[in-house]
Amino acid sequence: MTARRAPRRPDVTTVEIVGGPEAIEVSLHDADPAWADRYREHERRIRQVLPGPETGIEHIGSTAVPGLAAKPIIDVLVTVEDITAEEDYLDQLLAAGYELRVREPGHRLVRTPARDAHVHVYEHGAPAVDEYRLLRDHLRADAADRALYTETKRALLDRQWDDMNDYADAKTEVITAIKARARAARGR
Repeated sequence: MTARRAPRRPDVTTVEIVGGPEAIEVSLHDADPAWADRYREHERRIRQVLPGPETGIEHIGSTAVPGLAAKPIIDVLVTVEDITAEEDYLDQLLAAGYELRVREPGHRLVRTPARDAHVHVYEHGAPAVDEYRLLRDHLRADAADRALYTETKRALLDRQWDDMNDYADAKTEVITAIKARARAARGR
């Protein structure tokens, strides 16, 4: 792994949610093998506008875990050298048809207008990158935690959500416990 460079400029210090909170209705779908194909379509689309070897692209989130029920939203992780250098990636992603949704310290989120794909942009080596991988890889390997996570998501279906972030926050306790078991299983 290469050493992290100093950012070109200070990062944003506040959270900007473009368009404000959005009420959502959460629907879970049984695992669908087509999600991997949809991810690969986004990977190709992103690679066309960010072709350099310094850009990492991975499938994360529930749709990246075979056998896990999920909202049918493909989550893509993109890693770049400098999150503050938006001119190196953001305009290109917008030109590829994504819309800016979140700008916050260390993270940008763009999504499709249909809201069926979320692209999370972080710097290489950002702690959140390892957290996404830890959860994804553990859920791929551990059937019991995969079932627990599915049950947790199903239990939240009957609630009204004023914003997607509220739904995500409601899963935090279970996700934290699963990641703790994942760390223990890895011996760290």
